[in-house]
Amino acid sequence: MTQIVDQASIDLIVGTNHHDPFQVLGMHEVEVKNKKCISVRAFLPDAEKAEFVDITNGEAFEMAKLHDAGFFEGIAEKRAATFPYRLRTYYANGVCSEFYDSYAFMPTVGEMDQYLFSQGNHQQLYERMGAHIRYFDYPKDSKNKIGGISFAVWAPNAKRVSVIGDFNSWDGRRHPMRVLGSSGIWEIFIPGLQVGQNYKFEIKTKEGYLLEKADPFAFYAEVRPKTASKVYDLSGYNWDDSKWMEERTTKDYRKEPVSIYECHLGSFMRNQEEGNRFMTYRELAPIIADYVKKMGYTHLELMPVTEHPLDISWGYQVVSYYAPTSRFGNPKDFMYLVDSLHKKNIAVI
Repeated sequence: MTQIVDQASIDLIVGTNHHDPFQVLGMHEVEVKNKKCISVRAFLPDAEKAEFVDITNGEAFEMAKLHDAGFFEGIAEKRAATFPYRLRTYYANGVCSEFYDSYAFMPTVGEMDQYLFSQGNHQQLYERMGAHIRYFDYPKDSKNKIGGISFAVWAPNAKRVSVIGDFNSWDGRRHPMRVLGSSGIWEIFIPGLQVGQNYKFEIKTKEGYLLEKADPFAFYAEVRPKTASKVYDLSGYNWDDSKWMEERTTKDYRKEPVSIYECHLGSFMRNQEEGNRFMTYRELAPIIADYVKKMGYTHLELMPVTEHPLDISWGYQVVSYYAPTSRFGNPKDFMYLVDSLHKKNIAVI
């Protein structure tokens, strides 16, 4: 079988040193003997054999194993234009797996996002960075929606960044990300991935060290002492505070009485009957709301509820800025707490 990819590119991919693996992996239009054709490359550690399959007609194309670590390339010599495909892998234990290729999809962070981010003016950055549910038309302009999770993180001095998690055995070789221009943003879309997966970013420094980092833009995290971020869907909570939200627009707190109660949830109250454990957001909601209302406060100022590593701290060592700490429950439980306070006419800071 004809080999198109050069050895230097193979070595960069296998050594996980390529800053943009999309330049090598995935489907590419190439020339063989002055004739246009299609090449698909994949890095599939542990696979014995591999094919890529045209999803429009089921035609399969064999891929040659060009490196023992699992680098494959296949050529569709009679095809001159790209087409939608899936990868099919075979393993020594007899298992066969077929899946969509991450390296077939466009970036989920656009040029305008990069521009505003570089300016420091992106007002909805949390909608682009971190882990998010996405749907792609695949093939493009079709009604065939492919769902999965997009990941993006800022690591301007990294040599390579990968997503690692339960879904790839925490192996940084399997989902290396691409860096977007000079923005320092690394991103990838993993089709088929589900909400609830644990993940981190594996960062290779320019000195060659490997670091595992939680996602600063994650919406949820494992309960300490575990430290992984979790893919979470924030949608679906039915808020019941519309009356308070409407009335808020008519208030001018510069001219109205304001009395603020500062509260650390972990210190406000514990469950003595169950080993002095932390109470949950939902358990605390009616207790705090009633207390604050009874004492005549207009506002509840929460000391940090963002994810942090130490129980003995008050939460100022933040590791995930958009994740309510999992000590007290999940993000929808936190929404319930805020919702309950609003319904008692209590503002939350």
